[in-house]
Amino acid sequence: MKLHEIKEQRAVRVTEMRTLLNAGDKLTPEAQTKFDSLKTQVIDLDGQEARATFLEAQERAMLGQGDNERRDHANLEHKVSITRILQSQLEGRNLTGADLEYAQEAERRTGRKAQGIFVPLSVFEKRANTTSTATNLVGTEHRPDQYIQPLRNALLARQLGVRVLSGLRGNITVPKYGSGLSAGWVAEGGALSSTDMGFDSVTLSPKHAGGITEMSRQLIQQASPDIEMLIRDDLSFALAKAIDAALITGGGTHEPTGLLSTSGIQTASLSTLTWPGILAMIEKSELANAGVVNWLTHPKVKTHLAGTLKGSSAGCDYLLEDGLMANMPLYSSNQVLAKTGTPNTGRLILGDWSQVMLGIWSEVDLLVNPFDSAAYARGGVLVRAMATMDIAVRHPEAFIVADDVVL
Repeated sequence: MKLHEIKEQRAVRVTEMRTLLNAGDKLTPEAQTKFDSLKTQVIDLDGQEARATFLEAQERAMLGQGDNERRDHANLEHKVSITRILQSQLEGRNLTGADLEYAQEAERRTGRKAQGIFVPLSVFEKRANTTSTATNLVGTEHRPDQYIQPLRNALLARQLGVRVLSGLRGNITVPKYGSGLSAGWVAEGGALSSTDMGFDSVTLSPKHAGGITEMSRQLIQQASPDIEMLIRDDLSFALAKAIDAALITGGGTHEPTGLLSTSGIQTASLSTLTWPGILAMIEKSELANAGVVNWLTHPKVKTHLAGTLKGSSAGCDYLLEDGLMANMPLYSSNQVLAKTGTPNTGRLILGDWSQVMLGIWSEVDLLVNPFDSAAYARGGVLVRAMATMDIAVRHPEAFIVADDVVL
């Protein structure tokens, strides 16, 4: 967990403890139990903060980076409030305090002016992997934990280990090692054959991802740690869904070229789903010298894998057991297409996801629109979140895709 995430979690728990104490002169047994549990969590978070602070200091020293500027900027990130920023735009007020300082510094660093307000991408990073958030929220009580939340696709880019490059400017060309030195045996006094090292490159260029969500005016005007986190969750999901979809199936041009649209991806056939077929995919991965690999698929394919035996003899295991296939984690999400052909076939991907690069050029640009006619009629407000990024695959051969898993 990052330092700002630890501080946010501790703030939420301290607020809960204060609420319990303010409820009456004496705590009920249930309230005392909850208070003690929260106290234990806060003490644990204190220890995590100390370790995270120490580690950040050592990483800065290792990289030779100046402490003061990084610390000041990081402190600003921790103090930025998404709720305050949305409130100021909704009410037509100027930003103040840390929100203003951070927005101005982000514009200076990126070299461009925000259409709305720049907010730190870091406040969305962890939440981009969550699957439970809320939109169109209208309530009469200050109980955000009771809002009914929509069911959403699992977002997996960060969990799979995608490599993130942040703070980019202009197009980025990443050198890629192609062929290199070769060695052989010769007789004494014989001449060695010379070989040149070959290089290639992968280019990332800025592309714009964004999402629009509707929130109630009342929700934005409320202020509490719970509301702040709930709004962050909603906005982070909008961006993360677009990023994950582009990462897997992006077609290029206005959106990034995703994994499945990248030339050089290896293919395999699982039209007959068998254990030897699974092993053949793993063999291709090892022959390509891929690193740590994971499986990715659609829930329907996952179900099929979990219900298929490795063989016909008695006592055989299933292909997928306890979330592992061939001792490698398998992730599933509706972000992967459910159907890839006729008859109904699904897709199974095996790959080293650290070979996927997610390049980020800007912080998140937030803009409130209280004048949309449809939202206005419901007393709602549209909030747009946009970021500039691109996706590229360093070594496509590190991925093997089977598009013909019969369902």
